[in-house]
Amino acid sequence: MKLTAVLIVCSSLMFGSLGKPQFPEHEKDPKFWNMWAQRTLKNALSLQSLNTNKAMNLILFLGDGMGIPTVTAARILKGQLNGQSGEETQLEMDKFPFVSLAKTYNTNAQVPDSAGTATAYLCGVKANEGTVGVSAAAVRTQCNTTQGNEVTSILRWAKEAGKSVGIVTTTRVNHATPSASYAHSVDRDWYSDNEMPAEALRDGCKDIARQLFENIPNIDVIMGGGRKYMFPKNKSDVEYPNDLKHSGTRKDGRNFVEEWTDRMKDKKGYYVWNKKQLLSLNPNNVNYLLGLFEPADLQYDLERNTETDPSLTEMVEMAIKILRKNPRGFYLLVEGGRIDHGHHEGKAKQALHETVEMDRAIGRADLLTSVHDTMTVVTADHSHVFNFGGYTGRGNTIFGLAPMLSDIDQKPFTSIIYGNGPGYKLINGARENVSTVDYQDNNYQAQAAVPLTMETHGGEDVAVFAKGPLAHLLHGVHEQNYIPHVMAYAACIGQNREHCVSRSGAADLRPVLSSIAALLTVTRILC
Repeated sequence: MKLTAVLIVCSSLMFGSLGKPQFPEHEKDPKFWNMWAQRTLKNALSLQSLNTNKAMNLILFLGDGMGIPTVTAARILKGQLNGQSGEETQLEMDKFPFVSLAKTYNTNAQVPDSAGTATAYLCGVKANEGTVGVSAAAVRTQCNTTQGNEVTSILRWAKEAGKSVGIVTTTRVNHATPSASYAHSVDRDWYSDNEMPAEALRDGCKDIARQLFENIPNIDVIMGGGRKYMFPKNKSDVEYPNDLKHSGTRKDGRNFVEEWTDRMKDKKGYYVWNKKQLLSLNPNNVNYLLGLFEPADLQYDLERNTETDPSLTEMVEMAIKILRKNPRGFYLLVEGGRIDHGHHEGKAKQALHETVEMDRAIGRADLLTSVHDTMTVVTADHSHVFNFGGYTGRGNTIFGLAPMLSDIDQKPFTSIIYGNGPGYKLINGARENVSTVDYQDNNYQAQAAVPLTMETHGGEDVAVFAKGPLAHLLHGVHEQNYIPHVMAYAACIGQNREHCVSRSGAADLRPVLSSIAALLTVTRILC
């Protein structure tokens, strides 16, 4: 009872403080808001001159699980990390001139998974949940439904057009998102042959790690985790030699790292497994790069060893510096994959810091490329049942308490909350009192309405941010599989190339040149 009384007093004090404006003095002046709106309007009017150049380069940033509430919360966190209140901050993706929404459902699921969605935004075809690089005619786990139902990705389209291609992820390089770039698998969990049923192996299906090296053998840059799936079973890991769970998993005895290194030794190919090795490379002397920095997924950015483990931003910078040497341009897939993991674990702090780090990588990519010839798209595969609310005041720490107690159980609650997940806890049959725990801890699991071991995805639309050549084609509300078709159209690769000039120039030059030719013909006749 005493604790409840104290909390009620604190709540009253917090409410009282709301009467004092917690915002900059200049925001009281209407001129501030009017001038800001006018600047924004001027910038918007400049967008009427659409960028119709041909996209030499394509970059897709995929925030796994980065729903719109995650974007908003990460924006506030970014500002607060810089000493601001946070709400007025701009993420790098916020600066993109074109924003649309993508519908994320899978062919057989209202609320999707990362495999079926990856097939949509990479291969241009909606698919069943749990499957990668195959159409909806393929059935999850049924190996014999694979053949004849394979679909190809924009990474392959780019490679076939002579561009350099790369994959950078904070998950395993054979996880759901990256695997749709190169694999055709009826089960996203077939990381190596160790995870496959004997029947599937007998029927000729290949594990995803094997497909990474065999389906498109010359992917120029591959960076992420997943070392253990590349080595023979029980082979000790180079970084964790005494930890059996990190040892190799392959039953076929193959060593893909060794095979790759042998194949690339005369082609300026380098294999690295730590930050020091990565940053010691001169990208001008590297044509191919394989970087596997953990046995499975990379560490959360908040827990990353900054001496030994590269950040997503550092990996993206190296990737672009290698890929951009190709005069025909490049395609790069970048995944902030552990946003999703943080949410599944109910650890909002981990998820939001992962989002902020991906936004840093977006900013670094902007500095290394030009909007005139590089189309950049930022989106998510799906959302989560994550949100924040509670009438918090301006500048309230995003991981803080709402400024009130529940009028039902008279206990405080954090602004961040999940619809379901591991944060559901009962103490003596009642909701846990969050004031008795460290809700600012990196691994605090925010309270959830429904108890689940792992929190679930959300089913709402996700944002698609776009800039660069023909970015205006990403507008309104579209099916998720529309995304790679737009990117391919902008770069004159894949199936939409009729509008393209054969050698170089703007993507819409053909009708212009036709008009000039007609004019010259008329001139000759008249003269």
